[in-house]
Amino acid sequence: MVTWSWDKDPAVTELVLREAKRVVRQLGAILITETHHGFVCANSGIDQSSSGAPGRAVLLPVDPDASARAIRGGLRALGVDAAVIVSDTFGRTWREGQTDIAIGVAGIDPIHSYIGQVDPHGHEFKVQATCTADELAGAAELVKGNVSRVPVAVIRGFEYVPNDDAMIAPVLRDQSRDLFR
Repeated sequence: MVTWSWDKDPAVTELVLREAKRVVRQLGAILITETHHGFVCANSGIDQSSSGAPGRAVLLPVDPDASARAIRGGLRALGVDAAVIVSDTFGRTWREGQTDIAIGVAGIDPIHSYIGQVDPHGHEFKVQATCTADELAGAAELVKGNVSRVPVAVIRGFEYVPNDDAMIAPVLRDQSRDLFR
């Protein structure tokens, strides 16, 4: 039987559990959960630090890809054709510190695969795939800052192939391949 006791607002705890598909681990007041989206993160991704006022909490979008598509559509209506990445700050396995990662995409494949390509030394890539959406999200966070209250960054010069069917789903590791769950 799991019991939780810590100094956390019961209303926030209820939100964390509502947004969770399951609890993966607990460390003190932090619950590591798998969200309904499939993200494994602290406290179901619920943020109080950027909520705008004490007693408020910000939840992840219900469908981050749909949010990215809506923003992309709004930009297109203004004559701007740009890919959109919705991001949030997450911790990372094996590393200290946090970084922004992509939680939703529109117009850009989140992963660029090098599998099958050959490096300059003749070695064929067998597993190399870069999560460009996460890297771009991290770069954007560096520009806009974490406490600046600036919600958007524009990245220019990154070459990508537009993809109107792109989703974040390929980034999420299946539980059967996850060494930590």
